[in-house]
Amino acid sequence: MGAILHLHLLPHIPERKETGRKFLAKRAILSGNLDDRQNLQDEDPLKEDAMACTKVGTSPLPSTLSLGCFSWLFRILEALSVSFFLSFAGNCSLPGVLLLPWHPGHNQSHAAVVGRGQALRLESSATFHSLLIQEGGIVAFADDPEQPITLRAQSILLEDGGALYVGTAHCPYHSKATISLYGKSTEGANVEGYGQKFLGVGRGGILELHGKKPRSWTLLAKTLYPGGLRYGRYISEKHWSSRGLNVRIIDAGTAQVVAADRFDTHLLVDESQRLREFLAHQSPGHLIAMAVGDSAAKSLTMEMRFFLKNLLHSELILHLQYRQPWALVGILGGDASTTIEDAEQSPGNGTTRLAIAAKNMETYDGIGFRITAYSGWIKGVPHHGFKVEVLDGVILHLVDDVTSWLPGDEIVIASTDYSMHQAEEFRLLPCPECQKNQVKIDGIPLYLHMGEIVDGVDMRAEVGLLTRNILIQGEMEDSCYRPNHCQFFSFDTFGGQIKIQKNFTSVHMAGVELKNMGQQILGSYPVHFHLAGDVDERGGYNPPSYLDNLAIHHCFSRCVAIHGTNGLLVKDTIGYDTLGHCFFLEDGTEQRNVFHHNLGFLTKAGTILPTDRDEAMCLAMRDNVYGDYVPVPSKDCIIPNPDLYNLRYAKLDHVGIWYIFHWVPTGASEGQYPAGQSELTPLGRFYNNRAHSNFKACKHWRFWNAGLFIGKGVKTTKASAENPREYLTVDNARCVNKKFRPHQDADPQKPRVPAVIDGLIAFKNNDHGAWARGGEVIFQHCGFADNGIGLTLASDGTFPIDEGCSLEVSHSVFVGESSNAGSQGGQNSYWGRGSSGEYRTLPRNKTFPIRGFQIYDGPVRLTKCTFRKFTPTADRHASALGFFMKNAWQISPQNNVSLVRMERSVGLKVFLGKRGQWFGDNDNDGDKVSIFHDLDGSVTGYLDSFVGRADNYLIRHPGCLIVPRWNGMICTEKYAQLYIQAWRPENLTLSIARAAYDSHPLRLQGVNRGVSYQQYQPVVMLEQAYIVQWDGRAPEEVILYPVNFNRGDWIDVALCYPKGTVFTVVGDIYHQQIGKAHSVKYYMAASSHLSMLNGTEDERLFYFDNASGYLFVQLQAHEFRKGHSYCSQHGCERLKIMASMSSSLPGSCTPNPFLEKGFWKKASQPLRILQRAQPCSQCGSPWVAITSTPSVKYVRIQIQSARRGDVENFSKLAFIKINDEVFLFHNWGMLLVVLDACSGTVVSRQHFDTASTAKTVGTVTSYVEKSIKERSIVLICTRDITEVMAAYEMPIFTKLGSAKPVFFHKKGSFVMLGYNGNPRPPWIKIHSQTANQKSASLQYYVPLRLREYGCSTDVTKL
Repeated sequence: MGAILHLHLLPHIPERKETGRKFLAKRAILSGNLDDRQNLQDEDPLKEDAMACTKVGTSPLPSTLSLGCFSWLFRILEALSVSFFLSFAGNCSLPGVLLLPWHPGHNQSHAAVVGRGQALRLESSATFHSLLIQEGGIVAFADDPEQPITLRAQSILLEDGGALYVGTAHCPYHSKATISLYGKSTEGANVEGYGQKFLGVGRGGILELHGKKPRSWTLLAKTLYPGGLRYGRYISEKHWSSRGLNVRIIDAGTAQVVAADRFDTHLLVDESQRLREFLAHQSPGHLIAMAVGDSAAKSLTMEMRFFLKNLLHSELILHLQYRQPWALVGILGGDASTTIEDAEQSPGNGTTRLAIAAKNMETYDGIGFRITAYSGWIKGVPHHGFKVEVLDGVILHLVDDVTSWLPGDEIVIASTDYSMHQAEEFRLLPCPECQKNQVKIDGIPLYLHMGEIVDGVDMRAEVGLLTRNILIQGEMEDSCYRPNHCQFFSFDTFGGQIKIQKNFTSVHMAGVELKNMGQQILGSYPVHFHLAGDVDERGGYNPPSYLDNLAIHHCFSRCVAIHGTNGLLVKDTIGYDTLGHCFFLEDGTEQRNVFHHNLGFLTKAGTILPTDRDEAMCLAMRDNVYGDYVPVPSKDCIIPNPDLYNLRYAKLDHVGIWYIFHWVPTGASEGQYPAGQSELTPLGRFYNNRAHSNFKACKHWRFWNAGLFIGKGVKTTKASAENPREYLTVDNARCVNKKFRPHQDADPQKPRVPAVIDGLIAFKNNDHGAWARGGEVIFQHCGFADNGIGLTLASDGTFPIDEGCSLEVSHSVFVGESSNAGSQGGQNSYWGRGSSGEYRTLPRNKTFPIRGFQIYDGPVRLTKCTFRKFTPTADRHASALGFFMKNAWQISPQNNVSLVRMERSVGLKVFLGKRGQWFGDNDNDGDKVSIFHDLDGSVTGYLDSFVGRADNYLIRHPGCLIVPRWNGMICTEKYAQLYIQAWRPENLTLSIARAAYDSHPLRLQGVNRGVSYQQYQPVVMLEQAYIVQWDGRAPEEVILYPVNFNRGDWIDVALCYPKGTVFTVVGDIYHQQIGKAHSVKYYMAASSHLSMLNGTEDERLFYFDNASGYLFVQLQAHEFRKGHSYCSQHGCERLKIMASMSSSLPGSCTPNPFLEKGFWKKASQPLRILQRAQPCSQCGSPWVAITSTPSVKYVRIQIQSARRGDVENFSKLAFIKINDEVFLFHNWGMLLVVLDACSGTVVSRQHFDTASTAKTVGTVTSYVEKSIKERSIVLICTRDITEVMAAYEMPIFTKLGSAKPVFFHKKGSFVMLGYNGNPRPPWIKIHSQTANQKSASLQYYVPLRLREYGCSTDVTKL
C-alpha cells in the first residue's frame, strides 16, 4: 500500500527577490515545470536527487519516492520554509516530515540503521537483531486497524535526533502496535550504558508513544462477593455415605443456602416424618433442591410421597424406585410451573446415569443464579450434589464510566483484605446489557472485594485496566536459567527495559502497556529515567516529559524508576505484579516529580537492593557485606519492600508508601546536595492517597510494616570492618541525622514547614496503617480501619537532640474491626473469631493486641477523631488508644487528646498493656512511664486529667481513680519530665521514688544507645521531692534536665553518694541547634538544707548531707517555654553534677531523707478529680465518611428490624438511624423514611400497620406510587411480620430498586435501602430474614447529589 502523504503549504509565502539556486529550486517545486528543474546548475548537489524525482513523470510527487528523492524534497521544502506533515493515516499528521513506506521483513541477524535523511513508515511487522535510529532518522508505525504491527528486536536505540513515533499527542494511535524485545541474558554482548534487551533513548533521542487512553483504573461501586453471589458459590458433591433424600433450602432473594439435611428414607421409616417436620419449618417462597443419594425409596412412606407430590408438584416421586436417580428444584409454596425435576432408570452394574434438575433465578439485587440438583451413578458409584452458581457471567459495578474498556481486555481487581495475593485478574466479555459503568468478566471471583464505604472508611477495591493498544513486552523463556538468581525465582526474570538518558530531545509515553519488562540487574527497569536531570520546563522541555496512562504489569524489576531526574509527571499509571520497589525515586536527590492518580500493587521481593529483599534473600546475599557479617533481615532489609511515593491511590505489599531519607545523596548522585538535605526538605503535597493490604511476612519484623511509612534512612557508606553492613541497607531513623524534620528552604535556621498527610486511607494492613517519625507531621481527614495498629506518631529524635516537635492527627476515623470480614485464602495467615463472634481474617496473629492510635515518644496530639469497633475478645486485647509495646524510650506528658468521640462499639478505650504475650514483662522504661493528657475529658470523662500506669507512684496520688481494665489510672495534677544523663559508669539501674511514696520506687534500666552516657527519663509530678539511688557506685557525672517545665516549675531532688564525696555543680543552658552551652552559673555549697532552700533568686546553691549521703538540689525552670518545645527558645536549662568520690563502694543512704527534714519546701497537695466532662456534641470527626472521592458527600444509614422473637422477649429495638438522628417505632408493622437524594434531608416518614395484609399492601403501594418523589432514598424497616403479611409478595418494591417482588417471611424481619428513580444505583440493599435467622439489619453510607440522580445545581444543603 502506497504512502498517504499530505503536503500542506503555508497560506502565505513572503515575497522576496531571490536569484540563483535557491530561487530555481523554489520555482521548480512550486510550478512542477520540468524545464525549470533542468535549469538547476550542473554543480548543484540537489540536481541528482531532483532529476530522480522527475523520471516517473511531470508530477513533483510520484507515488513511490526513493530515499534520494525524499532527501531532495526535504531539503528543498526546508529552504522554502514550507510547513509539511508526516501522515500516519487519515487526518493524523506530524509536522515536518515526509514518509516512505517500509516493509523490512524478518531477519534476526540484521542490525538495521535508520539515519540522516530517512523517514520511514513501518507498515508491516518486522524482526531485527537491533535497530539504531540516529542522525535525524525517523521510524513511525502505520496506523491501520486492519494491519497490527509487531516490531521485534534485541535492542532499539534512539540517539542524535533519531525518533520513534507510534501516534502523536494530538492524534493517538488507534491500531494495535507491539514492540517485542527478545533474547536471553547469556546471548549477545551488553551495549554500554544500556545493557541488553532494551529500548534506549540517548542524547538527542525522541520517543513518542501515544496510544488510546482508556480510563486507567477506577473503584468498585458494589461489593463483589466470592463466587459472584453475596453468600458465595455453593457446591456440594457426595459419593457414598449420603444415602436417602438430600435436601437444600435456598433463599430465593439472596441465593444463600439456609438449611441442609439428609434423610435416610431407604433404611429408616421414621425419616419420612422427620423430613415432613423439616419442610414444615421452612418458609414459603424459599427454593428447595432435592437429590437421591444411592437409594431413597425403600422406607419412603406412601403418605410422604403424596405429601411431596402436593407440596412440590412432583410428578415422579410417587413411583420412585430402588436406587433410581431423581432430582428436583422448586419453590416452597409455588405452583406446578415453578418445579423442575428429572429421573433416570435404575442403573445396571458399572453404568453411568444422572438425573439433573436446574432452575434459573434472580436475587433481589438483580444477579442471575442457577440452582442445580443432580443424582445418579457414575461407573457404578453413587453421586449426588447441589450447585448454586452465578448465571451468565459476573457484572461489575464501577464508580466511573468505563465504556473505553472493551471485550477481550484484561483487568485486575485489587485485594481489600490483608493479603495482596487476593488480587484477581479477569478478561472482559461482551455485555450489551451493561450500563456505562458496568463490565462483565469471564470467570468467577475467589475472594471478597469491597465496593462500599465500610464503617466510615472507603474500602472500595481498585479495578485497573491492564490492556493498551500499544504494547511493549519482553519475550520470556519458560523457566529461570542461570545466572538469573534461580535460587530465588523459578521463572525467567530477564525481561525487556526502557532506559532514558540525559539530554534526550523528547520523551512522552501515553496509553502504553508494558509486560514482562525489567531485569534483576541494577538499572534495568520497565521505565527508567537515568540521570536525566530536569525534564520539565526548567530543563527546556516543552511540553514537559510525562508518563500517562501506562499499564506496567507482570514485570521483574520495579515499575517506574526515577534516578537523578527532576520534574517528571507520572499520571494514571498502573504498576502491578512486579519485583522490588514499584514507583521508585532512587538516590534521594530527585525533586519536583509528581505522581498523580497512580495505582501500584502486588509487589514482591527482589534482589537488587537490600530494601527489595525478603528474609531468605537478605540472609543469602552476602557478596557486598564485609567479612563474615550475616545480615539481620529485620534491621537490614525491611522485608520485602515496595516503595511508593506520593501516589494518589496506593495499594501495595509490605510497605505501601515509604518515605526514606538519605543523609547524603547516594549512587551516581553523590555530592549533588549538602548532607541532610532530604530530611530538611518539605514534603510537598500529599493528598487523597490509599494504602492497604500490605502484608507482613517476617516473624522477626517488629514494626516496619505499614501502609504509609515516614522514617528511617539508608547506610551511605560502603561495608567496612567498622560497619560491615551492605551499602544502602536500612539505618534507624532515630539516630542523629536520620529523621524527617522539614524546614523552609531546607534550612534548619528557618521555620519548620509541617508535612501534611491529607486524606490518607489505610486499611487491612497487617501491622500499621501508618507510621511517621519526624518533626511537624500532621495527619488530617484520614481513615484507618482493620489495621494491627492504626497510626503511630514518633517524635523527631531523642532529647536533647530533638528540640520538641508537633505531631498531630485530627478529623480522622479509626475502626478496629470493620464489617469487612475478608476471605480465607490468598496467603491470609489468620482466620478466627472477631469481637462479634463471627469468623474473619485477622491482623498479625489471633492474639495480637489491636490499637487504633498508638502513643509513642511525643509530644503527639489527637483531636476531633472518631473511634469505633474496638472490642476485646477472649483471645486478644483491642483498644482505641494504646502505647508502644516493649518501649524503652521516653513518653511525654504533653501527649494529649481532645474532642475525641468514642462510639458505643468501643469496648476498651485505653489499654496500657499487661505482662504476657506481645507485652513481655511490660517492664521497660517507656512502659512504666506511659502517660497522656485528656484535655477535655472526652476519653476519661474528667476534665484536664491524665492517664498513666496504675503502678507508677511517681505520678500516682490518693486522688487518682484506678481503672483495672485499662491497667491504668486517671489523675489530675501537673506533670513534666526529668531527663537524667549518667556518665562513668553508664550501665547502672536508676531507682527514683517520690518522697510521699518512698516504698514504691520506679526502677529504670536506661537506654544503651552505644554512646558514652546512659539516659533515663521518668515522668514526675511537679512541686514534689524525689529520691535518686543507683544499684552501684553513683556516676561521676550526672546531668539533670527539667523537660517540659514551664517557668517557675520546680522539683526537689536528693541523690545518693558515698560519704566524703566532693561536688562541682554547674547550671547552664544548652542550645540544641548549635550544640553549645551558655549562661553558665556555678552553684555554691550551702551550709544546710534550709539555707539552700531559702537562697535568693541570684544564688544557686546545693547541699550535701555527709551523714545521710544525700546531695540536695532544686531543679527549677527560669525560662519561658513555648508550645510543644521541650525547653525554652534559648535552649534547655540543665544542672551538671560532677562528683569526686574517694570510695569505690556505693553510697549507703537512708530510704527517705526528706522524712528527717521538717523544713524542706512543702510539696503541693495533689488534686482530687472533681469536675466531670460534659457531653460533647462537637467531638469526633466532622466527616460522615473518609473516602477517595472527597467531593462526594455521604449519609450514614442504619436500619435495624425486629422479628417476632425479638418483640416478645424485648431483646431488640426496631429503628432507622440517619447519621445521628434516630427514628424508633414500637408498634407492629412497617416504617418507611424517605430522604431527598440530593440534599439528604428527611422529607417524609410513614408507619404502616401490617395486621390487615390486603389493606397494608394497597396502602404501601399507593404511598410509594403517589407520595415518594423521584430522586428519593427510601429506608424500610419492619417490626414483626404477621402471618397474613407473609402470604403476600410486594411487587411495588420493584419501583424502589428490587429486581423482583419482595417476599416476607412469617414472624421474620425485613429491611430495605431503596431508591425511586433511574438509573438504578448499585447501593440498593434488601434483606428478608426468616424467624429462625438473625433480625435483618444493614448499615450503608449512601452518596448524595450524584450526577446520576439529576440533582439541580442550587442544592446546597448536604
